[in-house]
Formats: sequence, structure tokens, C-alpha cells
Amino acid sequence: MKAAVISAPGTVEVATVEDPTPGPREVVVSVAACGLCGTDLHILQGEFAPTLPVVPGHEFAGTVVATGSAVTELAEGDRVAVDPSLYCFECHYCRIGRNNLCERWAAIGVTTAGGAAEFAVAPVGNCVKLPDHIRTEDAALIEPLSCAVRGYDILRSQQLGTRVLIYGSGTMGLMMLELAKRTGAAGVDVVDINPQRLATARTLGCSVAAGSADELDRPRGWDVVIDATGNERAIQDALGRVGKGGTFLQFGVADYAARATIEPYRIYNQEITITGSMAVLHSYERATELFAAGVLDPEVFISDRLPLDHYAEALGRFRAGEGRKILVRP
Repeated sequence: MKAAVISAPGTVEVATVEDPTPGPREVVVSVAACGLCGTDLHILQGEFAPTLPVVPGHEFAGTVVATGSAVTELAEGDRVAVDPSLYCFECHYCRIGRNNLCERWAAIGVTTAGGAAEFAVAPVGNCVKLPDHIRTEDAALIEPLSCAVRGYDILRSQQLGTRVLIYGSGTMGLMMLELAKRTGAAGVDVVDINPQRLATARTLGCSVAAGSADELDRPRGWDVVIDATGNERAIQDALGRVGKGGTFLQFGVADYAARATIEPYRIYNQEITITGSMAVLHSYERATELFAAGVLDPEVFISDRLPLDHYAEALGRFRAGEGRKILVRP
């Protein structure tokens, strides 16, 4: 089969690799579409993936074409979205229900071969059947949505009537915007330096969209500030925009070397909470339900659908900040 392969830092190509075969409790999925994500750029630069080469792609959906000998829950022809998370279920964090912090954390498309290929293998327990009205290729959006749902699980303290500021209006920032609108926010402001992405935030109904938080009239700061960029400068600016008693959520994936300065006295004196959200935790099925209910419009969120052969080009577009969600299709 054909697959995108990251063979070394900075090197990616589409190559022919062996077809996958399912283990007893696994299925083989014919991939309909695979989304690109900031994690893929980190893998390309030599972060995250413990070893290379690896087939990337942790956001994907498709049709089951083969099942393992002990699989009874799914059959050939079933359409599924795939939760890429792989946990050991044995370590301290798994045993206390914090599986996304698993000491042996792994993921399809990060530590094992993923969905940037014609076929991918997944544990049956990671597959969620799709309702009839969902297009299979659009369901690649469910995985990033499940990360956004996890982000709002972290923001349990968000009350009705909060004011929210989101840095970044790429796919993840826009998803956080859509969820903020549905979790009681009185207003959701968005900051980005990309005019095209800001235009999409306006289309989706943000309160104000601006190129800088300096353009926004909020002298007391915001109740909730979310970084969805992973950019060091944006993170530093965002930390200073949190109002008294507010919460800062680090949602974007920063480089390993990124650093930000905090003001311990201000955090103490103003009772500011700084927290983070790591991938998916008990949120994939809920994201599927939300997606089925129409919380996201795929035609708004998906800007590009490219053939798998153009995977390197797709990564280049993503790195350059072009479009919104970019999908590759085998």
C-alpha cells in the first residue's frame, strides 16, 4: 500500500509499505481521509515520535475491511472514526483514570503507523461507528474535536456568563470557539495574525476578532484565556491577559524548547489558575455525538482535500498557516 513516511527529521515521502494485518482484537481500516495537525509538524522536526521512520496521521476515519479473529463488535463494511490513543491500563495514571498521562503513552500515527496511508490498523476498542448521515471523510474532524472537548473538561470552573479570549483561529481555536459558545460564555474574542483565519472566526460568530489583544477593550482582562497556537510569543502575551480569578489554558502544542515567564505574586494575589490539556481523555465518544448533532460544519472547517501523493505539499501548506483543516485522501 501507499503511505506517507517520515523517515528522519525534516524528511517525508510517499512510499510503498507492507499492508497491515490485524491482531486478534484489531481491525484494518481503509482510510477515507486523514487530517493534518501540529503534532505532525512536531514529528517531522524530530519531536514526539520515539523512533523514526513512522507513518503519521492520528486524525482519520474510514471503512473496516478486515477484522481480527476475536473481533465481534465490528464487521467489514462498517464505517468508523478512530481514537488514536493507546494506553497501557496498568500504570499509576491509568489506574486512577488519567489515561492520557499514561507512563507508556502511545498513539496511532505518533508511535505506531497511522492514517496517512491507504490502510491503517487499530484496536477495535478505539473505533466508533458512524451514524449514516455523517460522511466518512468528514469524520476525520472528530479526533481534534475530542481534544477540544477534553480542553473544556479541564475548564470545569467556567461559569455562565464568562468572557473568553482565544489566541489562534486555526482548526483548534475555531473548535474552542464553537464549544465556548455552547458552554455559557457571554462573549468569545479571538486573536490571530492571519486575516483569512480571523474572517472564519467572524463567520462562526465570535464577539470580536482582532490581530492583537491590544485592539480589544477589556481593561480587567478575561475570565478564561486559551492559547490554541503553541507559539511562545502568543503564550506570553496571553498569560498577561487573564483577569483576576481567571484561568489560562495551554491548549496549543508548543515546541519542547518554548519558554514563558510567569509572575508568581500576581498568580497568588489574583488567584489565577494556569492549566493544560493533553490530547484526549474519555472525550472521543462525546465528540462523536456532538459532531453527529452538527456542532461543526465540515464545509467551514475543512479548507483543503488533497490526494495522499501530495502529503508533503499538504504539510507545507499547514506549516505556512494556509487554510484551516487540511485533509489528505488516499
